Amino acid sequence: MSPDDFADFPDGLIVAGADQRVVYVNDRVRKLARAEGDEMIGMPLADALPFDDLNGHTWMDCMRPYDGLNTRTAISEQSWYSPRGSEYLITASLRRDRPAGTVHQVVVGIRSARARNQRDRERSDLVATVAHELRSPLTGIKGFTATLLSKWDRFTDEQRQFMLETVDADADRLTRLITELLDAARIDSGRLTLKRGPVRLDQLVDRVLRSVSAAGSEPSWESDLAEVELVWGDADRIVQVLTNLVENAMRHGHGLRRVEVAPAAHEDVPGVRVRLVDRGPGIPEELRQRVFSRFWKSGPGAGSGLGMYIVGGIVTQHGGLVTIDDAPGGGARIDVWLPVNEPDALTD
Repeated sequence: MSPDDFADFPDGLIVAGADQRVVYVNDRVRKLARAEGDEMIGMPLADALPFDDLNGHTWMDCMRPYDGLNTRTAISEQSWYSPRGSEYLITASLRRDRPAGTVHQVVVGIRSARARNQRDRERSDLVATVAHELRSPLTGIKGFTATLLSKWDRFTDEQRQFMLETVDADADRLTRLITELLDAARIDSGRLTLKRGPVRLDQLVDRVLRSVSAAGSEPSWESDLAEVELVWGDADRIVQVLTNLVENAMRHGHGLRRVEVAPAAHEDVPGVRVRLVDRGPGIPEELRQRVFSRFWKSGPGAGSGLGMYIVGGIVTQHGGLVTIDDAPGGGARIDVWLPVNEPDALTD
């Protein structure tokens, strides 16, 4: 093995011969061991791997790479700790002179467990957040249904109706939350599927605005919906994006001020831009990217924290862009750009 083959390998690499002494270490191992030059060459492998399981059981004593089952060719990755208390993931490959023969070379890989631990913490945070978000509407549903079942005759018709309406609203909230969690999981795993077809963004925006007005909100915004080219995308998913953005502007941006639809190119790629401007104080520049992260919330009355994350995922899946900026005259300006993306089969 050439010393230059793995000099820049990001993981630590130690190779020991049949005599259990080190014959090669890469630069990563030297850095971890604070060694200089070739001072580790010829060192017993047990001394070069001073890792244990916090109970005094060393890697060499537990794994016994030169002994043990004579059919082993590898040692699976496990967590071990350095004398300074840092956690590392160690794996090894055992090279034998023949099948079931003696081990003539041990190749050990060492990597920091920091990235894995970070992922584990993120998963734990995700589970805790999901449990909290699900518990809130379930508590209301369970409380009112249990009360109605046990004390039905004690309530008037108006009280029963109020309780049932609350249960219905909590059930709708729970359904929306589960749908958002499923969409977020599909985005994370890259399994978000689109049912593409020709879409007129100006018509979709008009439909969403009419729906918001019909829900009881008095239209107080200006709109400029130019007739634009067809965009090839998933109409239902795009409506989901537009609805989320409009509702966010109404709920957190002190109301929607202006909506525009216009043709726009990005890096010479033809497309369509939807611009929404709210009446709020705007979003600080340092927070604009965090808005599209999972479970990001701001201010009282925030929802699940998944709406903008799903917006970013759907727009990206369409090959588009969503950006946040300051609007002239105040407020946040959110631009959603989608390419025309006409399939080659339909292009003249």
